[in-house]
Amino acid sequence: APNAQEGTSLTDDPEPAAAAPIDDDLLRILVCPVDRAELRAEDENLVCTRCARRYPIEDGIPNMLVALP
Repeated sequence: APNAQEGTSLTDDPEPAAAAPIDDDLLRILVCPVDRAELRAEDENLVCTRCARRYPIEDGIPNMLVALP
């Protein structure tokens, strides 16, 4: 008989990976790609301390892509 743990998916996890805090060492070295200011972690985003741009943290990885004008 299959174990109750088998067949569970990542979506069954009560706390998704995106909600995991970003590593402090990584946060210290990351800067805003637009103005090079420090970032702060806020909910599931990194927020620039200067321009207030928000970069989502997706599956524990900051998505810091910026659309070109």
